[in-house]
Amino acid sequence: MAQRNSASYPDLKDQVALVIGAGQSGDPKSRAWGNGAAIAKVLAFSGAKIIACDLNLKAAQQTALRIRTDGGFCEAVQLDATKATDIKLVVNQVAEKHGGIDILVNNVGLTKTGDPATMPEEAWNAQFQLNLKTVFLSCNAVLPIMEKQGSGSIINNASISGMQYLGKPQVAYASAKAAVIHFSKITGVMYANKGVRVNSVSPGMVFTPLLEKLGQSESAEEREVYRKITDHNVPMGFMGDAFDVANGVAFLASRSSRYIVGQNLVIDGGLTSSTGTGGVPAPLSKF
Repeated sequence: MAQRNSASYPDLKDQVALVIGAGQSGDPKSRAWGNGAAIAKVLAFSGAKIIACDLNLKAAQQTALRIRTDGGFCEAVQLDATKATDIKLVVNQVAEKHGGIDILVNNVGLTKTGDPATMPEEAWNAQFQLNLKTVFLSCNAVLPIMEKQGSGSIINNASISGMQYLGKPQVAYASAKAAVIHFSKITGVMYANKGVRVNSVSPGMVFTPLLEKLGQSESAEEREVYRKITDHNVPMGFMGDAFDVANGVAFLASRSSRYIVGQNLVIDGGLTSSTGTGGVPAPLSKF
């Protein structure tokens, strides 16, 4: 999937951006970009200094290489976002080295199939730990720094599954993402008069390496998830890509969105605004 042109926000130049979940799953040579990698790339395009964090250090390094190859600034850091000690250590090191943190992007997340009657408690807990607790832990560590600075922008990656049922049995993921949207709203209001803005983005049907990997899986269950996602009814007639998400994040990170706080930016080609019958299965994405 070719990278598309992105808007440039001059005020992001030299801003320190901590992107958690900046690596991507699947084949590193895939033409598709993951949301975190694309977000880091688009922020770097505006001159931001990227700290790319991921549990998989190799994946973070791959993102850093892609950015540095194009002349951007990016450091790769290994981070387990489910552990408060890991997050506090990285956050403090970054703030001390770079003189603060201006942008925080929470992009950690993964879905697991399951309905309320059959999902094991352990799976439910793991989904909330990965998709919701990571957002809390990073905000818990970064908000005091931003408050002291008197400025900062936090963008949490949610999902339209947190807004409505999409026909897939992923109750824990959907519930956690709904909580991310509400957490962002409440936290945004609480910190609005401190110069810190908190918002969320909710991507819809987006083609990423993780989705591509599901389609190539040996698991019939995972291939079925891929089929349901790609057999979409998006009113625009095609799936989005990671740069659609990244452009929304960059806007919310910049001063161009200075009067936007506690909001959820939906990036879904009109899906949540329709009855689910407004589109037709079409190309995965328009490049």
